[in-house]
Amino acid sequence: MQTDTLTLRQPDDWHTHLRDGEMLRAVVGHTARQFARAIVMPNLRPPITTIAAARAYRERIQAAAGDSGFTPLMTAYLTDDIDADEIARGLEQGVFTACKLYPANATTNAEHGVTAIAKIHRVLARMQAIGMPLLVHGEVTDPDVDIFDREAVFIERVLNPLLRDFPALKVVLEHITTDDAVQFVAAAADNVAATITPHHLAISRNALFEGGLRPHLYCLPVLKRERHRLSLRHAATSGNPKFFLGTDTAPHARVGKESACGCAGIFNAPFALESYATVFEQENALPRLEGFASEYGARFYGLPLNTGKVRLRRTAQVVPERIAADSDDLVPFHAGQTLGWRFDGLVED
Repeated sequence: MQTDTLTLRQPDDWHTHLRDGEMLRAVVGHTARQFARAIVMPNLRPPITTIAAARAYRERIQAAAGDSGFTPLMTAYLTDDIDADEIARGLEQGVFTACKLYPANATTNAEHGVTAIAKIHRVLARMQAIGMPLLVHGEVTDPDVDIFDREAVFIERVLNPLLRDFPALKVVLEHITTDDAVQFVAAAADNVAATITPHHLAISRNALFEGGLRPHLYCLPVLKRERHRLSLRHAATSGNPKFFLGTDTAPHARVGKESACGCAGIFNAPFALESYATVFEQENALPRLEGFASEYGARFYGLPLNTGKVRLRRTAQVVPERIAADSDDLVPFHAGQTLGWRFDGLVED
């Protein structure tokens, strides 16, 4: 029987970009409106590599989020020479929740990323010993590797050897895009998991070129073939706790997207839950949305489940073409489209 409302334990976003400064103030409310907590990516300029920098960034996020009750979970940006002791102290002091591995130059603000995994073996060994999760942008940057193959090659060349060397390290393969990644995570031990975005569930690479070049659908890792999208949908809706919600919302001003060298990233925070609900309904899996959105990620990170509830209502809404920011508009995911669900907010006791 079709339901007109859907009540869920309040979810968390296990992969989000909040930027800083004016952009932070423009976008954080969209994430805080739907999610109780979020893993905040550290790829600022300069990147977040110290406890002091993470504390200061967390304070800026909390100030911008106001009295929403939103909790940012901070991450450290791994570099070739990052201090393992600083990472461990950050976890012990409750400042760092995880560390983020960006292969150098793999994506936005990744120029300070790791140039070779061997250079951070000392840090990975320390993380394994203290139970600190490693969050991985899983793409090689070798220019000889086709951009559509970079995730699969990363798994073969980098991730498989890394897990052989550090078999107990907790690893999240972020924003997976391929059947290769789905199969790898599903077959791995319980210390390996993955996040899946709303856009990689909703569209394939054909959407990038529908009627022309669509810069607001350009992201990294780039959208893949339809067979990969279908595999992701199966994984997300399967009830397998290794796969959980991570929006990878990545806002850029419209002028930065609509340029000669457009920025990579999709701004999906304003309608993220509605987008996920649409996919789960299409897959006849709405009862499994709560686990994917609200339970599996928290359990993997060893954090308590949220106690609050949120409600989605079956009501058509048109996603706006633009969302205003101070200096330029932002274009949200699903801009101009009609979604069949609306986020009603927290459920009052």
